[in-house]
Amino acid sequence: MAHLLNTSFIPTLARNPTAPSLISCRRSSRFQVQAKIREIFMPALSSTMTEGKIVSWVKSEGDKLSKGESVVVVESDKADMDVETFYDGYLASIMVEEGGVAPVGSAIALLAETQEEITEAKAKATSSSSPAPAPFSQETKIPENAAPAPKAAAPVVSASSAHPASEGGKRIVASPYAKKLAKDLKVELARVVGTGPMGRIVSKDVEAFAAAQAPAPAAASVPAAGIELGMVVPFTTMQVAVSRNMIESLSVPTFRVGYTITTNALDALYKKIKSKGVTMTALLAKATALALVQHPVVNSGCRDGNSFVYNSSFNIAVAVAIDGGLITPVLQDADKVDIYTLSRKWKELVDKARAKQLQPHEYNTGTFTLSNLGMFGVDRFDAILPPGTGAIMAVGGSQPTVVASKDGRIGMKNQMQVNVTADHRVIYGANLASFLQTLAKIIEDPKDLTF
Repeated sequence: MAHLLNTSFIPTLARNPTAPSLISCRRSSRFQVQAKIREIFMPALSSTMTEGKIVSWVKSEGDKLSKGESVVVVESDKADMDVETFYDGYLASIMVEEGGVAPVGSAIALLAETQEEITEAKAKATSSSSPAPAPFSQETKIPENAAPAPKAAAPVVSASSAHPASEGGKRIVASPYAKKLAKDLKVELARVVGTGPMGRIVSKDVEAFAAAQAPAPAAASVPAAGIELGMVVPFTTMQVAVSRNMIESLSVPTFRVGYTITTNALDALYKKIKSKGVTMTALLAKATALALVQHPVVNSGCRDGNSFVYNSSFNIAVAVAIDGGLITPVLQDADKVDIYTLSRKWKELVDKARAKQLQPHEYNTGTFTLSNLGMFGVDRFDAILPPGTGAIMAVGGSQPTVVASKDGRIGMKNQMQVNVTADHRVIYGANLASFLQTLAKIIEDPKDLTF
């Protein structure tokens, strides 16, 4: 992840120049002392990220660091990412503790080149944290934080020996929501076996452990999701990003077109190749991409309100619900990739999404979005258009339906409802109608989906 942090550690001198008198009197030693203490900045892990939350510190204060080694796990608006160092040295002072929030570009810790500079770095961290403690945590009220700010440095030392996400120096990997849930349910994460990717602990692991440990009556009295009725819950970083995007979408003039598609042939194909690892999501994404190739305007996007772009790739983003939010992993070049590879890629993306390990290009490169609630028995719904894209399609479940044929006969067919929400500045009703007719033909005769 080092490439995400090209200027991870910047010399203190470059960021916060000292007064002229101090420079003149210490000119001979400025490179011996000041250049050896570097600030660790909150990195920008995505184009929309304005602040980040510290999920866990992989290293503790006083630990020796080697170039390329992971130092901290940061939660952006979309994923959790390990941040690496470009320098050798010692983690001298942690300025933003686990759970704290800091703006992009602000200092979250100090790195000393040698052990001799650690004391000086701690003193610098204490003095620099006094003027503005508020930006580091959106969950703390300003009046409570403003007065005792100098005392914030004290817990840094005591907490460094054993952070909540580590045990004896060994890191326990868990999603932020799983950690919160463990705290609410009084579950010790060290005793929980993770079922996520690479053994990561997710919320269902905590819930299962709590249910197994507690007596039946007690388990029934605890809300399944660790929810305390009446409590006020601040938005997570991801929820802030979702809220911002939804508000931005209100400025786009949209319209909706619905269509009924018979799915008997698609259902038969899915049943035939499901054992080979093919997913229905991959089939729908493939069918959508092939239809978009014939109607590129539906795959276009408008960002500035004055022009739009015909996207050169047909990348299908698919909405996935995860702990505390929503994300849209992207199946890139879905029109070109075979259905078996596409299905394997989709399963990989879902696992990474639920572990909050998606890379930016895996969730922000979509050109058309699918939202499927059919697996929940939903027959129809409308979806909100993601900013910067031309259209999103809401897919309902396939249901047995009594239909009349052209010759007047009555029969049963499996049918699903799809509703497309589109940007009316770029896409018009006729465009969507033609696209949906093409999509219906592909789904009702799906031979091209397995080429």
